[in-house]
Amino acid sequence: MIVVGKIETLREQLKALPRPLCLVPTMGALHEGHLALIREARRLAGPRGTVAVSIFVNPMQFDRADDLENYPRPLDEDIASCERTGVDLVFSPEAGQMYHADHSIVIRENRLSGLLCGASRPGHFAGVCTVVMKLFLLFRAEFAVFGKKDFQQLAIIRRMVRDLNVPVEIIGHPTIREPDGLAMSSRNVRLTSAQRADAPIIHRALAAAADLLKTGERNAEPILAAAKHHLGKSELLAIDYLSLVDAATLESVAMIHRPAILAAACFYGRVRLIDHMELSP
Repeated sequence: MIVVGKIETLREQLKALPRPLCLVPTMGALHEGHLALIREARRLAGPRGTVAVSIFVNPMQFDRADDLENYPRPLDEDIASCERTGVDLVFSPEAGQMYHADHSIVIRENRLSGLLCGASRPGHFAGVCTVVMKLFLLFRAEFAVFGKKDFQQLAIIRRMVRDLNVPVEIIGHPTIREPDGLAMSSRNVRLTSAQRADAPIIHRALAAAADLLKTGERNAEPILAAAKHHLGKSELLAIDYLSLVDAATLESVAMIHRPAILAAACFYGRVRLIDHMELSP
């Protein structure tokens, strides 16, 4: 496995690597959810293609300095995990490699990014779009795999690729969960033992609300009320948002007539967790 940290070295290595190339962009602190993306990348690239993983904690997409400072960075373990999972190349640059000191170009999405997570995290998705586009330009990958857990991020990246005619196929992979239902996240390690024990309530609340569809309920109000009721049983979390949105536009819906997303973001202290359920009428 090749590990590089400089862009010029990356470009030289990519010249010799076989195609197709499937890219898995990450911020490190790899867990089983990331490894599932890597395995999907191997399937897409085939035994003779190339699987590349980027590990870069992107400062542009953090809206809180303490979140950036406390984000886990177990690079040696991440590289070992990549090697065990069959990755061919790991790109792990410093921030100075990815951004010039006087960089002044930012990619902004203007319709999907102001909702949900974007409403409470100003500038976050501009940071995501900018770094992902830079990775697309560097790797020229045929495929890129992203987790569906960050469904808004996935929707925005798909929109960016569509609107800017980027020649890469975006693959979304289902959320990987712990045995108790908690969506796997690199931030989970920052939870206290009490918070970690409580956190599966997010998934349970969304699942309980989604079950109302089985009774024929299509109105957003009782579905949201059910989820809020279940979340209210926790004394440890604070709701950032709880929304029912159209799966394509991410705009709030009052009635479910086509695929929708029931989404929540919750704080445990300073740790912010997200989860969602896909709903179909």
